[in-house]
Amino acid sequence: MKKKAFITGINGQDGSYLSSYLVDKGYKVYGLVRRNSINEHQTTRLDILNNKIDLSYGDLLDESSLESKIRKIKPDEIYNLAAQSHVKVSFEIPQFTVKTNAIGVLNILEAYRKFCPKSRFYQASSSEMFGVSVDKDKFQRETTKLAPNSPYGCSKVFSFYLTKFYRRAYKLFVCNGILFNHESPFRGTNFVTNKIVKGAVAIKLGLQKKLELGNLDAYRDWGHSKDYVEAMHKIINHKVPDDFVVASGKTYSVRDFCNITFKKLNLNYKDYVVQNKKYLRPGEVPFLKGDARRARKILGWKPKYTIHTLIDEMIESWTKTLSK
Repeated sequence: MKKKAFITGINGQDGSYLSSYLVDKGYKVYGLVRRNSINEHQTTRLDILNNKIDLSYGDLLDESSLESKIRKIKPDEIYNLAAQSHVKVSFEIPQFTVKTNAIGVLNILEAYRKFCPKSRFYQASSSEMFGVSVDKDKFQRETTKLAPNSPYGCSKVFSFYLTKFYRRAYKLFVCNGILFNHESPFRGTNFVTNKIVKGAVAIKLGLQKKLELGNLDAYRDWGHSKDYVEAMHKIINHKVPDDFVVASGKTYSVRDFCNITFKKLNLNYKDYVVQNKKYLRPGEVPFLKGDARRARKILGWKPKYTIHTLIDEMIESWTKTLSK
């Protein structure tokens, strides 16, 4: 009998890659999609899967939709990937961010506890929880103090500890993946990496003259979503519920990312990239670099992509799209 997986946020970057990964492993995949006014583009990232997954509308803030889906499906694995996931946007809509990312997680944990407590639950936690906290060796790991510096980071700390509480109090198989930044051609263009790659390709093709960005000196640990959804599956299928950092272990600044991307297109980023204060955040996280040694040792997880192969794939995708 096929294993059943239920994924919230299934039409996002991670949800689409995870769906494909699980379908290839023989799972029956169910997904929750938040209804938008423009229906045509809501499931674009999932088009490749055609009719291999079962989608329905719902929302983390609507307890009834969560309860009815989970009660009906009785999934073996639940992956909660839904969130207001943009850090900059969280400063503009802090109430919605906190409601979705904190109370929304409480809602789905309650539905899980009531209707399928024998299944397994994965919570998408974030490196933004570390905020301005870094260990002496310049890494962040499972034991690093949490010091979030945005409404998004604060909301993720709440859901992280709430998840751990449900594991401890109700003896549920609940786990957290503390994922550092991960990108792909499916990343939204309001995120800096895909904004950079799209802009650089557009400039190369003569479609754009300048690229406006915010803080060029923020350092991030970037990986590929494909690698990180494999880590999610390993975490939820570990013999005991636990929390793991998932990261590449290497950090680059936004400026470095620009330099690498433009160089691959035989361009100098300094000729095209300009800073605009409107993209700066009230609270900045200057440095993120993850230590994923526990995930590598205990789970046997290892990323296949480097920052260069990630950017190559993103450039190829945007070149095809913008050359049409």
